[in-house]
This record gives sequence, C-alpha cells and structure tokens, in this order.
Amino acid sequence: MASEAVTTRADRRLRRARRATLVSLATGVWTSILLPAVGLTREPDPGRVTLGAVGILAFVIAQTVVLYAAVTPWLEPRWRRRAELSLVGVAVLTVPLVGPVAAGRWPTWAWLGAALIGMTPLLVRWRAGLAVAVGVLAVAVVVAWWTGGSVPRHLAVTGGIGAAVAAFNGFQVWFWDLLVEARQGQAAQARLAAAEERLRFARDVHDVLGHRLTVIALKAELAARLAPVDPERAGREAAEVQRLAASALSEVRETVHGYRAVDLDEQLTAVVGVLRSCGVRCTVLPLPADLPQPAAIELAAVLREASTNVLRHSRADWCRIRIDREDDVARMTVANDGADDRGPDAHSHGLRGLADRLAAAGGELRVRREDAIFTLEATVPAPS
Repeated sequence: MASEAVTTRADRRLRRARRATLVSLATGVWTSILLPAVGLTREPDPGRVTLGAVGILAFVIAQTVVLYAAVTPWLEPRWRRRAELSLVGVAVLTVPLVGPVAAGRWPTWAWLGAALIGMTPLLVRWRAGLAVAVGVLAVAVVVAWWTGGSVPRHLAVTGGIGAAVAAFNGFQVWFWDLLVEARQGQAAQARLAAAEERLRFARDVHDVLGHRLTVIALKAELAARLAPVDPERAGREAAEVQRLAASALSEVRETVHGYRAVDLDEQLTAVVGVLRSCGVRCTVLPLPADLPQPAAIELAAVLREASTNVLRHSRADWCRIRIDREDDVARMTVANDGADDRGPDAHSHGLRGLADRLAAAGGELRVRREDAIFTLEATVPAPS
C-alpha cells in the first residue's frame, strides 16, 4: 500500500476515488458472503445455524474494517495492523463455527476460504499472499475431511473462486495505490516549487549582504585597532561602517521589494502551472495591456495569497482567474469550487494582512462564499 499522506485528506477527487474503490471492493466481498449463507438454509440443526450465522457475520465485519483500512492512507499504521489481526483471528474462529454447517451438503467454509484468499492483496504482498493461499487451501482440505465433504469441491471453490476474487481486488488496490502516489507526487511538486522560490530569494539576499558584511566587519576591526593610536582615523572608519550598514540595509529593502514586485504575468504563469500540476483546472482571461506597474505589484501579492488558499484550504476542482481594468480601477477576481467549513474566510490571517496592504494602497479586498464557490475580489487604483 502507498505510504500514509495527510495531504490526501483534503483532496476532493481522491476522496471520491477512494469511496468508489471502497464501494467496489465491499460489493464484491459482500456478494461473496451470500454463498456461505446458502449453507445456513441447508443446515437442519438450529444450533449450527446460529453458530454459523455468528461466524459469517463476524467475518463480514472484520472484512469491512480491513477494506476501510486498505483505502485510507491517513489511517495510523497501528489501527491497520489491528484490523488485519482481527480478520486473522475471526478467520480462525470460523473454522469450528462455520465448518460443520451443511456438512456434506454444501461447502460452506470453502466459500469463506475463497473470500479470505481474495483479501490477501489488501493485507500482504504477492509472495506472502501465495503462502497465505496455500495455508487456506490446507485448512479447506482439513474442513472437508472433518465434515465428510468433497475435498476436490472444497479445493475448487476455495482456490478457484479465491484466485478470481484476489485478481479483481489486486487490480483495484494497485490502481488505488497509483492514484495515491500520483497525488503525493503532485503535492511534492508544489512544495518543491515553493522551496525553489525561497532558495532563489535566499541567494539574492546572500549576494547583496555577503560582500557588504565582509567589508563592514573589516572596517569595524580596523576602527577598533586604530582607536587607541589614531582616534581621528578610527572615527572616519566608524563613519564608513555606518554608511556601509545603511547602504546594505537599503539594498536589502530593494531586494525584498523586487521580490514582492515580481512581474504579474510571470506570477500568473507560475501560479497556473502549480495549480494545474496539483490537478486543479485553471482558466485565466488575458491580462489588460495597459495595467500600471504599481497596480500589477499589488495584484501579484493578491494572486500569491489566493493561490495559496486554493492549495492549502480548499478541495478545488477548478479555479478561474480574471484581471480587468475599468477606468482608474484594476480588479482581480479569483474563484474556485473548493469552499468548505475549514477554508479561509474574511478573518483569516493571510487575507487580513492582504486587506491591510491593499487598504494602504487605496484598494479593497472582498471575499464571499456561495455554496461551494469561494470568490476573492481585489481592487486597486490604476490611474492612467
């Protein structure tokens, strides 16, 4: 099975695929239980019917728990192990409970054995699964000998039907694992893109500060050495250190400003690429050709925050980004269909800080939620 991933908890499409896989697996399992139940109708002893029904019901419950654990990547491993051990324990108990039911008339336990073999792809890898299948077949032979049933018939039911069910379940589990791994890869790609951007900024800051700080350190050391012997020159060196420090601070501020003032078109391309890599269908209308640079800088900040909200706080299938200009106002609208109770609202920290920034620039930020549609709308001055 794929490794646990908490990120899948917030993925709407993966949750839908999980439910479909779970329903498909459960339908096959529960259908296969109808055949052991036939043995209950052919057993004349009420006591054996009761014990057999208890054994079959317990087996169905244990199977259902294992199915749920098998397609729930965020479940803790200890709970998954407990589910698997419970199934093993219940399977052992079904031998004395279900084995004697309809003895010689219907291979009741053989059908449970087939269901157990069919579950092996959910529990172990294929090599261990072969060992489990051999063990179950051996138990089927023992049950047939003990109850006076047909050994070939028990083997045919347990081995043949079990192999078919195992192949069907194995394909579904394999496909589910591919989906989980694909979504984990997309999440890792998004994290990598963010990490690369942080690394680029760190390199820029290092390039700006590295040389300046080295010179400042040398000048400060020189001033300390000159202080006892040449106070006048030491003062000049100290003044130079102060000037260099102020210059370095100014350059860092310019670097940060440049980082925040990333080109809106480039920012839009990067955001669309990240969203699409995470499986979100993204629709973007063309940018206005005459958008002033100050307005573009503010809208780029809005776009970064909006895309972060889509990735972190929603289960969006689609996202629509629109930027237009009317008279002296530029407007950005970002809408997605992933709104839920855990998503961002007007009081979230990121949006509150963004609203303050836009207000300082003479703009405004509005958010609204209609059913599953979350819309963020930002306006900023865009004088001609």
